[in-house]
Amino acid sequence: MSNKPTIFIGADHGGFALKKHLAASLEKQGYTVCDQGTDSDASCDYPDFIFRTAEAVAHDAKSRGIVICTTGIGASICANKVAGARASLCVNTDQAVMTRRHNDANVLALGAKYVTPADAEAIVAAWLIEPFEGGRHQRRIDKITAYEKKGSCDR
Repeated sequence: MSNKPTIFIGADHGGFALKKHLAASLEKQGYTVCDQGTDSDASCDYPDFIFRTAEAVAHDAKSRGIVICTTGIGASICANKVAGARASLCVNTDQAVMTRRHNDANVLALGAKYVTPADAEAIVAAWLIEPFEGGRHQRRIDKITAYEKKGSCDR
């Protein structure tokens, strides 16, 4: 049995080709990949697939999610609406490392227009292997989680 996390992956039509590329690459590396759609490059609405992906991650603490649209912006916004999902839009490996290290991001957002398939593979690889640093960063994650549960901040 693998200790690798299950990867939920979802995209709209703008991210479809990159999603298929990454899913195949991750499967070759021994990851279990759960494709949350879309199934073609026909125009569709990204929230339909991004919410599904982020919800799957929020319900499986050992999993990770990758969400892709043309810019990554809509996918990131959408995923971050799901309680328990912490999505970060990354365009390089440094951002991927830092979002794991400091933010414990469990969803990676990518913009298919801004990263090549090779760059996306490197970003995903860096993001998957980097551990969460904890410490003072855990305190901040706890505040985010408390806000999600309460719906307001203490002033």
